[in-house]
Amino acid sequence: MSTPTGRKPFQGRSLTEVVTELTDEVRELYVADEVPWVIGYSGGKDSTAVLQLVWLALQGLPAEQRTKPVHVISTDTLVENPIVASWVSQSLETMRQAAAEQDLPIEPHRLTPEVKDTFWVGLIGRGYPAPRPKFRWCTERLKIRPSNSFIRRVVRRHGEAILVLGIRKAESQARAKAMAKHEKRRVRDRLSPNGNLPNSLVYSPVEDWTNDDVWLFLMQQSNPWGHDNKDLLTMYQGASSDGECPLVVDDTTPSCGSSRFGCWTCTLVEKDKSMSAMIQNDEEKEWMLPLLELRNELDVADDRHLRDFRKMHGNIQLFNDRNVPGPYTQKAREDWLRKLLHAQTYIRGNPNVPDHVRSIELITMEELHEIRHHWVFEKHEVEDSLPRIYKEETGEDFPGRPLDEHLAIGAEEIDLLREVCDGDELHFSTMRELLAVERRFRTMTRRSGLFEALETAVEKGFYENEEDAVENARRRRKRRDTPLFPLTEASTDASA
Repeated sequence: MSTPTGRKPFQGRSLTEVVTELTDEVRELYVADEVPWVIGYSGGKDSTAVLQLVWLALQGLPAEQRTKPVHVISTDTLVENPIVASWVSQSLETMRQAAAEQDLPIEPHRLTPEVKDTFWVGLIGRGYPAPRPKFRWCTERLKIRPSNSFIRRVVRRHGEAILVLGIRKAESQARAKAMAKHEKRRVRDRLSPNGNLPNSLVYSPVEDWTNDDVWLFLMQQSNPWGHDNKDLLTMYQGASSDGECPLVVDDTTPSCGSSRFGCWTCTLVEKDKSMSAMIQNDEEKEWMLPLLELRNELDVADDRHLRDFRKMHGNIQLFNDRNVPGPYTQKAREDWLRKLLHAQTYIRGNPNVPDHVRSIELITMEELHEIRHHWVFEKHEVEDSLPRIYKEETGEDFPGRPLDEHLAIGAEEIDLLREVCDGDELHFSTMRELLAVERRFRTMTRRSGLFEALETAVEKGFYENEEDAVENARRRRKRRDTPLFPLTEASTDASA
C-alpha cells in the first residue's frame, strides 16, 4: 500500500502495536458500563475497519463479559448502487451467522425508509423534483430518519446509547474541524456528545487514521466474520477515488452525493463516477447502463418544462419577481414511472445479466401502491393510470388492490371531460379535481368540509394560465406591501 512521501503507516508504529492498543481500548470501554453500542456499517472501508476492531476486541473478552448488545446498522435507501447493496446484504448475512457461531453479542440490522419516505414515492408519487443542493429532500427521508429512529428506540429501551462510527479527520477539513469541536466536549475518554441525538455518545476509534492506514489494516488483518476484504478492495478499484457513503445521522454528514458509493439516482453531483467506472471497467456490469442513463435523464439543469407552475398546494411563489415552479406535472411523473419500469423489465429480461440480478427490484410493489394512492387520492388524478402504465411497460397485470369504484373515473369519461375542456389542461385538471372532491364526499354521512374542499380546488385553478397566475401574485403582493393609510406631511403634522 503506497503512502505519502516521508510518512510511515500509523505514524511510524507497527500494525500489531496499533491494533493491540485499540482493541484494549475497545474492551475497556465495552465493559465499563451497560450502555449498548450501535455501529454504523455502510460496507465501505472505514466502517469495515471499525467493525473489525470491535469484533476482534470482543473475541478477546471472556464469554461472561460479552453481555451487552452491539447493534450493527446499515441503511439501505432502496436506490443504493446495486453492486454495493448486494455486497452489504451478503456481508450482513455472513456477519449474522459468524456472530452466532462465535457466540458474540453482535446483531446486524438492515434499515430501510418507510414507504412514504422512499425516493420514488417522493419523486414519482408526490412530484418532488430531482434533489439539488438547495433542495436535498432525500437525505433526511432516506438516511437520517431510519438510522435515528433505530438509535432512539435503543435509547428509549436502555436510557443511553454509544454510536461507534468510522469517521476520520483525514476525510476533509470540515470533518476534522467538526471532530475537534466535539473533542472539547468529551465526557470521558474518546466519547463525544451527539448534538442531534440526546443521550447518545460517539466513539470514533479510527479518527486519526489515514486512507493508507485503513487499507493496510484491512489487507493485513483477516476479516473475522469471513467476508474477504480483498473483494472490498476490488470493488473500490473498480470505481473512483472518493470516500464511501457514511452512516448519516444528521445533515452535517457529507451526503452520499459527495462520496464514492451512494444512490444510483443521485443528482447532487455532476456525474456518477462510480457507476460509470464500474460499467467501463467490467463487461459483466454493463447491465447497469439503463440505470446510469435514467439517472442522467433525472439530472436536468432547467426542469421548468417538467414542473407545474403552482406549488404543491396550488399557490404561486415569487422569487425576485419570477415564479418558482412546483412539483412535477402528471405527464412528467407518468414518464418517470414508465422509464423506471422499462429499465427494470429490460434488465430482468437481458440474457447477459448475472443470475442474482434477474429478479432486481428497482421499485417495490409497496412503493407502487403508495404512488397510486398519492395520484388518485392526493392529486385527484381519478383516471387511475398507474395499473395501465404498469401493464404497458411490464406486460403483466398490476397486482394491486382495486380502488373503490365511486372514486375512479373510467377512460371514456376522462376523454369526454378533456373534449369538453377543449384542450385547456388547467381547466381540465380543475374540473377533474372538483369531480373527485364531489365523489369523495358523496358517500359520507356528514359532509363537513365539502365547501372548503371545493373552494380550495377552485382557488388552485381559477387562472387562465401561468402568466395570469404570476401577474395575480404580483398584484396581491403589491397590495400586501402597500400601507392602507399612507402617511403624508399633512398627516404627520396633525395633532393627536
